[in-house]
Amino acid sequence: MGTLVLIYSGYYMQHYSMRGRFYFYILLFMGAMLGLVLANNLITLFVFWEITSFSSFLLIGFNHERPEARAAALQALLITGFGGLAMLAGFVLLGNVGGSYELTDLLQNGAVVKSSKMYVPLVLLIMVGAFTKSAQFPFHFWLPGAMEAPTPVSAYLHSATMVKAGIYLLARLQPILGGTDLWQFSLGLAGATTMLVGAYFAFTQTDLKKILAYTTISALGMLVLLVGMGTELAITAMVIFLIVHSLYKGALFMIAGAIDKTVGTRDIRHLGGMWPVMPIAAVATFLTLFSMAGLPPFLGFIGKEVIYDAKVQAPQIAVFLAILAVTANIFMVAVAFLFGHGVFFGKRKDPPKIPKEPAIPLLIGPAVLSVTSLFMGIYPAIITQPLVMPAIDAVNASPVDLHMKLWHGLNLVFLLSVITITLGLTLFFFRKPATKALRKFNQRYFRIEFTDLFRRLVENFLSFTKRHTEVVQHGYHRFYLMLIFIVSSLLVWYQLYHTRGWGFQASWEEIPFYLLGISLLIITSAIGAVFTRSRLVAIVLLGVIGYAMAFIFILYGAVDVAITLILVETLILVLFVMVIYHLPGYMPKYSRPSSRIRDGVIAIVFGGFMTALVLKAEFIKLSPPISDYFLKEAFTKGHGRNIVNVILVDFRGLDTMGETVVLVIAAIGVISLLKLKPKKKEEEE
Repeated sequence: MGTLVLIYSGYYMQHYSMRGRFYFYILLFMGAMLGLVLANNLITLFVFWEITSFSSFLLIGFNHERPEARAAALQALLITGFGGLAMLAGFVLLGNVGGSYELTDLLQNGAVVKSSKMYVPLVLLIMVGAFTKSAQFPFHFWLPGAMEAPTPVSAYLHSATMVKAGIYLLARLQPILGGTDLWQFSLGLAGATTMLVGAYFAFTQTDLKKILAYTTISALGMLVLLVGMGTELAITAMVIFLIVHSLYKGALFMIAGAIDKTVGTRDIRHLGGMWPVMPIAAVATFLTLFSMAGLPPFLGFIGKEVIYDAKVQAPQIAVFLAILAVTANIFMVAVAFLFGHGVFFGKRKDPPKIPKEPAIPLLIGPAVLSVTSLFMGIYPAIITQPLVMPAIDAVNASPVDLHMKLWHGLNLVFLLSVITITLGLTLFFFRKPATKALRKFNQRYFRIEFTDLFRRLVENFLSFTKRHTEVVQHGYHRFYLMLIFIVSSLLVWYQLYHTRGWGFQASWEEIPFYLLGISLLIITSAIGAVFTRSRLVAIVLLGVIGYAMAFIFILYGAVDVAITLILVETLILVLFVMVIYHLPGYMPKYSRPSSRIRDGVIAIVFGGFMTALVLKAEFIKLSPPISDYFLKEAFTKGHGRNIVNVILVDFRGLDTMGETVVLVIAAIGVISLLKLKPKKKEEEE
């Protein structure tokens, strides 16, 4: 399919100015889709899943000069992105419950997952991801909007590949999560609703791509319903119909694009009577439409028969499921003939361009896919072993013996097929009054536009977040720090109270007198720096604190650290003195007394919080200290006697390099600012 789409794109996109960008986007998607279906790890699958959503966003909005394309791309990204995040949360829960993120391991732990208390939330979260990706009701509305993308994108992403990703995920997880009432009811309800909604609205559309988009929604609903049923026959029908739909829908999208490219419109109201001037396109179209309608001897007929068989033999509500399937397929048959008749028969209208046969590159893909569907329908055995059976075995718990054939004799399933085709043709022949009645019915009872609802939801959300963001992100740095200090302090104090972890062992008698004196000097200098009104005195007192701390490092043998701290403190002192030289000598009282009291309380609480952490850290040994490792390995592995140097340039060499790069970049920025001078305005002549 990807090869045919690229051949098709070569001609379709030849007059686009950004063809290289288009091919990059679509090849990016192709690679991501391959990664998605080949991934055995849930997190890897999620990464490729998101790449497909992102590349789809780029492709839908490829004609970015059009507001409709930008809006459709953003809508698709927001919906599928939201679903992807929900799915990631479900994957995390599934990995924790199942004990692994590998699908091969999870397949062995299906019973454990289903018996877990987290089964319901993880299933619902994963379903949200699958439903948004595969356009299930009520997330279906993004797919018709995605028709703003160039036709090759619609033929590849939005019919045969990306929209099937959710189906693929549900099928892969069926052995792990399936078989429960929640699974069957949720997938059955969503699939049946989507199937009927898509088929119903497809009948009243006039844009060829919109018609195909809604029939795609209906087909996706059918696939989800079959996965939810979970029987061997239902899974078999799902796999066969997956192939059937990819063949006929990809071909029909290419035909719609070829007609639009050649005639200048894809509005069925402006088309008609194209058979004499487009015989090759007409033949390819009707071969494909016959498969879509489920007529023999096409593969679509086999797919429809197997679907009916699966629903007739369903263990519960078989009659209800059969009625749903027949109803949806009646609309599909009518839409298929409406598509073909509206384009190639009837009275010729006045399209923007003179009709002619589409170029051969535009017809290669539809011709190959339509003939393939016919050939596979006549000789279904050619795909049974290489394609169908491996896919079925990957979903079913036990191997299935499958013998695909075109004719199964006169039975109930064949009777349902005859009824479907007959009623579908009847609906087609009465299409004008039926369409008029349905549109009037829609205007009266279905006036809700999901796209408008979504747009209003996004606007209200942005308005809500803007109001609340202005409260939190107000632009005052001191309040940001104040909030951080308060929250972190309260959390630690609460944890200490909750665990009764107040106590610690310390002996004041063991503290040397000189260390006690240095500590008192630091405390006194800090208090003086807070209360003095002289900028110079405050800077000097801060310097005293830094030098006193350096002396403590010297007492404990960390000479290198002490030297570094002395150099830094000296540099800071010099810089501050140079700056305050240009400022008033005394600091005015900018804040009110109440604000200073508040700040003092916060500072005391936060200081106590840091003190408590240090004291508790001294007596809590969660693991052996890493310093023992450095002491042991510094000389033997680092080949250095100075442990601090070995840590900086060997054990943490990459970290040191990163810090050095940051400092260099900062230095370059400072130098650039210092050398930046405003250009003098040229004197007027």
